[in-house]
Amino acid sequence: MTDNSGTNSPSAKPNKSETSSGGLPAAGTSSTDDAVATVKDVSSQIYDFTGVPGKASEPGPGVKQCEGKDPKTHFVVYHPWNFAPTKAEELDTAMENLKKKLNTGGWVIKDVYHDNSPNKALNLIADNDSKKVSVWIVEYSKDATPSLGINVTSGCYQVPDGQTVDHF
Repeated sequence: MTDNSGTNSPSAKPNKSETSSGGLPAAGTSSTDDAVATVKDVSSQIYDFTGVPGKASEPGPGVKQCEGKDPKTHFVVYHPWNFAPTKAEELDTAMENLKKKLNTGGWVIKDVYHDNSPNKALNLIADNDSKKVSVWIVEYSKDATPSLGINVTSGCYQVPDGQTVDHF
């Protein structure tokens, strides 16, 4: 789902057979509520993958339009959240656990790199093509409260005939 050629941020990788015009892979047909539930489930799985106790931030997922598609019938679900381990020293363990788990069960790590920020934060990008989701994780180890910034993004969904997108 991602193509990181020359950039340090996740972006869509075109696939002629399964790509919406905005570059995101087509995720199929779904109601907004069902697609949001799928992304919440993926976020919960990633939380479990950390393997250490901690707290996830609120709020939940949001819905936005697919670039180049009708905003009444096509949408993307995004879920940005933070994970703060109970013990700051477990942040590295959480990231190592994520590196291991995000190479199993349909997940494929696409990139691991240190960004250009002053703290040279570790970034991890992984895709699950069968679930049509991508995750971008940034390790904020030098912050006052060490945490992981996590952004789960779906592919481009189309609502069933007769329905419209519920943007929230």
